[in-house]
Amino acid sequence: MNDSKEIPLITSIIHKILTGVLFSIFFWTSSLGQAENSKPNIVFIFADDQCFSTIHALGATEIETPSLDSLARRGTTFTHAYNMGSWSGAVCIASRTMLNSGRFVWNANAIHGQSEKERQEGRWWSEYLKQAGYRTYMTGKWHCRANAEKAFDVAKDIRPGMPKDVELGYNRPSKEGEDPWSPSDPKFGGFWEGGTHWSEVVANHAEDFIEEAKQDDSPFFMYLAFNAPHDPRQAPQAFVDRYPADRVAIPDNFQPLYPFADAIGCGKSLRDERLAPFPRTSRAVQVHRSEYYALITHMDAQIGRILKALAASGKSENTWIFFTADHGLAVGQHGLFGKQNMYDHSVRVPFIVSGPGVEQGKRIAEPIYLQDVMPTSLQLADIAKPQHVEFNSLLPLLDGAKSSYDFIYGCYLEKQRSIRTKTHKLIVYPDAPQVRLYDLQNDPLEMDDIASLETSKPLARELFDELVLLQRQMNDKLDISSARP
Repeated sequence: MNDSKEIPLITSIIHKILTGVLFSIFFWTSSLGQAENSKPNIVFIFADDQCFSTIHALGATEIETPSLDSLARRGTTFTHAYNMGSWSGAVCIASRTMLNSGRFVWNANAIHGQSEKERQEGRWWSEYLKQAGYRTYMTGKWHCRANAEKAFDVAKDIRPGMPKDVELGYNRPSKEGEDPWSPSDPKFGGFWEGGTHWSEVVANHAEDFIEEAKQDDSPFFMYLAFNAPHDPRQAPQAFVDRYPADRVAIPDNFQPLYPFADAIGCGKSLRDERLAPFPRTSRAVQVHRSEYYALITHMDAQIGRILKALAASGKSENTWIFFTADHGLAVGQHGLFGKQNMYDHSVRVPFIVSGPGVEQGKRIAEPIYLQDVMPTSLQLADIAKPQHVEFNSLLPLLDGAKSSYDFIYGCYLEKQRSIRTKTHKLIVYPDAPQVRLYDLQNDPLEMDDIASLETSKPLARELFDELVLLQRQMNDKLDISSARP
């Protein structure tokens, strides 16, 4: 064999092999980059204390929410979204720990004190998205025991559970109508602390984050957490002027006093309940609701800024937006002012989803928990659902599937438990002892307790037994047998 002829042939073969290998490497890395870039951006906008019935487009005609109305028109609304409840008077702590850990309420309570360890070990919402290549941003209210500055790549103006309050903000207005408080006066601090209203600070940072994200091909996750409309309910005067108190409607389920307030942990010593005088007056309810609406409308304006920045960024077509709240608020309904109760005004929240392929203007009545947003985002990011995550992705429901929750569970301390179906709700007060049963189809404001009716007693007992079974699934150790109907 002629060696001089073999050398060019071997060289040609080696060249072809190397060329093929290099092309394969290039194609693989290019595809990997495309796959990474194809992951959708995720924007999570979180309100604090916002009841489900405070969005104009969803039927709350007394309030103005043009930005959220627009989001609802271009996305899908889950009309029956809930928070499970709380082991603490600060319901937002439990809600947010569930949200970021993915665990149901009592399992979240079990790890609450070790939240930073959970984060360090990767069992935390933002940590999963980081591992999947997301650039993570956060601003606003945190109220978790994990380190926010380490949980996110960028974290700005991390806020506490609520703006600092002053005693003049409580027990007002007086029965004589006197009220030294002003929601628009910066001298009272609170949302005005630092010189710029806290809701505006969230929008300022969000705009900065979006501008930064424009320069980066990585998918991003934004956790934008408003303190609004939590008290002290402060807003600029122009927003306060939109809601004259004497024009604000008094809720149909208004009561001067709730009959079991002390037994359920909602008496005069609970901070939220001290905001207005006892017994409740129509005037006090109007004043507080007017300030509640003003703060929501002001927050809505800041959400509008965020949505506008996203639209201008060139990133919106591949961005999912989720809007919800950590829980609701009574503000005078049932004689209550706080969120530490099992009525819909306090456990039910707004929940709007907008994103690629999401049906516009659709409403889904299937029951969900607000914390379902966490596994939903993980599925969008192509992350396998972690074993400890108990909430469920909403993507199947957006495609027409039924809810995986047969019952909605509710709890507050060792004082209250509830179980809800699509048609009825049973509330249990073991210290009273008392049960309350509501026909939600015919009595959506939960005004007529039918538990004592002979025709309702079989259903009350059936739901009570289902609640006991649900407690076991939830690792809820409370014995409620004293209140069995």
